[in-house]
Amino acid sequence: MIDAITELRDAGLARIAAAQTSAELEQLRIALLGRKAELPNLLRGVAELPPEQRGPVGRAANEARGALEAALETAGARIAAAELEARLLSDRIDITLPADPLPRPGRLHLLTQVRREIEDVFIGLGFRIEEGPEIESVYFNFDALNHDPTHPARLESDTFYLSELPGAPEEMAGRLLLRTHTSPMQVRAMLATPPPIAIIVPGRVYRRDSDVTHTPQFHQIEGLVVAEDITLADLKGTLLAFSRAIFGPDREIRLRPHFFPFTEPSVEVDVSCFNCDHGRLADDSRCPLCKGTTWIEILGAGMVDPNVLGHVTANGYDPERHQGFAFGMGIERIAMLKHGIGDLRLLYDNDLRFLEQF
Repeated sequence: MIDAITELRDAGLARIAAAQTSAELEQLRIALLGRKAELPNLLRGVAELPPEQRGPVGRAANEARGALEAALETAGARIAAAELEARLLSDRIDITLPADPLPRPGRLHLLTQVRREIEDVFIGLGFRIEEGPEIESVYFNFDALNHDPTHPARLESDTFYLSELPGAPEEMAGRLLLRTHTSPMQVRAMLATPPPIAIIVPGRVYRRDSDVTHTPQFHQIEGLVVAEDITLADLKGTLLAFSRAIFGPDREIRLRPHFFPFTEPSVEVDVSCFNCDHGRLADDSRCPLCKGTTWIEILGAGMVDPNVLGHVTANGYDPERHQGFAFGMGIERIAMLKHGIGDLRLLYDNDLRFLEQF
């Protein structure tokens, strides 16, 4: 019996050593150690042997099984390594090639999309784009724009003042701030360019606000036109063309009296609602966008106050001869109206589930 076990072990070891594939090795495992294999059957018959033979035979059978299992494990590691090497050689990948499928390309943020759309409209109307500093002086941000010394916007509760700025002269301490609007570029641009002038000024601005419709940092686009014989009708025509380009060709606008320090007269500009029919939705409920009024406020505007032109007379602007109009809008507000966004903070949460919709 022991001789038979030795023969089975030696024959099995030889066959395992000769195996070349994982499939062949699995077949050998079943043939040598499976339920119907000869060696396990010998082990099951040990109990029927005479007592003096049971110990030696059982020990020899267990040792043979252990040797075969170890050989199978060693051969399995050898064959797996060889098969992996063969796959690597035959399935070589050029990592410099594009991925398959191609990765999704990035896209412009919704605010950038809307900003560029607005810029394209005004460039088509003959405006040029100007940009200015986000750290601004009190003079350009308030004084030159005809703000009264007691105007609420000057309060620290409304504006981010810079108490210290490396490299700034001592006399500028408390006179620098994060600009509250892009309007300071009105005076800066007129100091750099004689009349006539037609510009828009996009950029970031900062105010101490944070809620569903306000954030401490947001984006504005300022517009300025100064020349001779400019009237409020020119302002209305310009903004009507803008509104129809952004919100649809059937839009109308209306001007309502208002007050801004640097324009006189000043107006709020409303666009006719593009979400309803005379203030009602298809189910006859009140339109949530215009609140049933059929008008939506979009921006503030007005004729440039002569006091503002008085700060740039040295560059050829004569308040008695030149007139102009200015307007300012929030890019976030235009984006929210155009795309039906109810919470301004969604634009800044960086949630791809939201941003990928645009």
